[in-house]
Amino acid sequence: MALYGILGDIHGNREALEAALARLEACGAARLLCVGDIVGYNADGDDCVAMLRERGALSVAGNHDLIGTGMLGFERCSNKAMHSLKRTRRSLRGQTVSELRALPDHRMIEERILLIHGGVRDVQQYMTQPKHIVENVAYLRRDFPGRSVCFFGHTHEQKVFEVAGTEVRDLELSSGCVMLREDREYFVNPGSVDASRKRHAKLAQFAVLDSREHSVAFGEVAYDDAATEDKARDHGYRIEPWRDRLYDIGRRITAPLSRS
Repeated sequence: MALYGILGDIHGNREALEAALARLEACGAARLLCVGDIVGYNADGDDCVAMLRERGALSVAGNHDLIGTGMLGFERCSNKAMHSLKRTRRSLRGQTVSELRALPDHRMIEERILLIHGGVRDVQQYMTQPKHIVENVAYLRRDFPGRSVCFFGHTHEQKVFEVAGTEVRDLELSSGCVMLREDREYFVNPGSVDASRKRHAKLAQFAVLDSREHSVAFGEVAYDDAATEDKARDHGYRIEPWRDRLYDIGRRITAPLSRS
């Protein structure tokens, strides 16, 4: 039983990760878990991987980690993601690539907890609605019997889905803390450390799991977003409008060929 800091969707954002780690340390969360997407979008992928390694974090592979190291293709990427991940592939150090390629697609923690990135069987699935949870809780019961608390990422939104039999509830998070009943199943997203894709306040999100008290609390902290954006732009991680249009043209040309 322990107090865990839960992180995900860091996307090479060193400033946001530093802020989240400092807040988690202040909370007393000595053990770290990461639901993937350590790299992508921003310029400090190597540093973010090293920071997690130095703190002994247990991580799983996200789709950006897989695409950024050539283990998965760009087919399901947006233009912004594809552009940044092409830059990621060119910039990551060899040691970082080796570490990311060695990450598992899931981890089991204690008796109840499972870490994944997207869906239980699809790393690129967005679990945003109850219908997705209905599908994935069936996979959870079949593939990981006894695991009832599934931490996931990918959607960049703090979320708790509670499952009772076939009923799924999207729980209200206004209190900032949710008690995890032993007779229910849960799909929990700690939110995204990186906020570069968000239009509202740039806050690094995280969660704290108390496995003794069976509770999860959510937090967020401000970081130096201007520094992150300056580096991302200067190192070629931000897509120019003309290149965005060029990608769209390329997709329209190749789509008929892929169906033939």
